[in-house]
Amino acid sequence: MNEWFRSPAAWTALGFVGQILFGSRFFVQWWASERKKRVVIPTAFWVLSTFGGAALFAYAIHQRDPVFALGQGSGLLIYLRNLKLARAGDGDAPAQ
Repeated sequence: MNEWFRSPAAWTALGFVGQILFGSRFFVQWWASERKKRVVIPTAFWVLSTFGGAALFAYAIHQRDPVFALGQGSGLLIYLRNLKLARAGDGDAPAQ
């Protein structure tokens, strides 16, 4: 079991926090869609994606995992771009 937790506790905690933030974005999207009775992607989805993705990117770098780092790093570009578009538009956008 110790092989699973090779990183210092703070890094492991950061990884778990990142996973929780990143995973919670789906519940936020689902809840917003249920409230509006149509599929929407709220701005909070992109905020959680950005913060969760940034935490996971830092964790991937710490773990020296290029596959994990590339996936999270490239996703961050998309999340930040969508936040910029949301700020320029009307916020929550219907999913097409």
